[in-house]
Amino acid sequence: MDYSKADRDQKAAVEVSKDKNGTSQVLLRSPRGASAQVSLHGGQVLSWKTESGEELLFTSSKAIFKPPKAVRGGIPICFPQFGNRGSLEQHGFARNRMWIIDENPPPLYPVDSNGKPHIDLLLKSSEDDLKIWPHNFEFRLRVALAVDGHLTLISRIRNVNCKPFSFSFAYHTYFSVSDISEVRVEGVETLDYLDNLCNRERFTEQGGALTFESEVDRVYLSSSDVAVFDHEKKRTFVIRKDGLPDVGKSYSLEFLF
Repeated sequence: MDYSKADRDQKAAVEVSKDKNGTSQVLLRSPRGASAQVSLHGGQVLSWKTESGEELLFTSSKAIFKPPKAVRGGIPICFPQFGNRGSLEQHGFARNRMWIIDENPPPLYPVDSNGKPHIDLLLKSSEDDLKIWPHNFEFRLRVALAVDGHLTLISRIRNVNCKPFSFSFAYHTYFSVSDISEVRVEGVETLDYLDNLCNRERFTEQGGALTFESEVDRVYLSSSDVAVFDHEKKRTFVIRKDGLPDVGKSYSLEFLF
């Protein structure tokens, strides 16, 4: 899409600017006033606000917004490795790279983003990437904001040279919540999970909704939709997903909440 020639509604809804470090930022704004800010540094959603301007994502006060450092907050893209499950740096390198705006993305069916402010980003493997992970890829990301403020992220990863490779991938979302003792997570009941605090030992969730009384760092396997309830703020996040079988839950006093 040529954003400089978009129609009036789209021009009002999608704005490209630069931050103080010269990094391009894309602001998506719905007709009702909800917004999302996306940085080309890491292809990362940094802000997601309601119609009233309330921020839904958390960013650490220690966050560094200058490449090649990853930004602690928002929705980092973990690729081609999640966590330390491989030979690469923690969570892979995609969140440290500079992405570009994809001016001519291939069709995305059956998804319809017409009428929604959205941006398409692209990351291609560089020579430096190929030295540490020798697989040629294209990673396309679409971030779309619905009229009601719902946020959608769609990722497509293409194998450029058809030589088989495997990867792991995640949206490492930092939700903004109140006191962690007031938060519960539903949708993981009876699921198996890998506990990163116990050397990735596998357990089965025995209780009802997940609550937090101490540090938690788990990957729940083969989950469906998940809901995060914040009783103090009277807010519910519903995470709906397609094509991503697992879900991770972690709580860290320093970074996540």
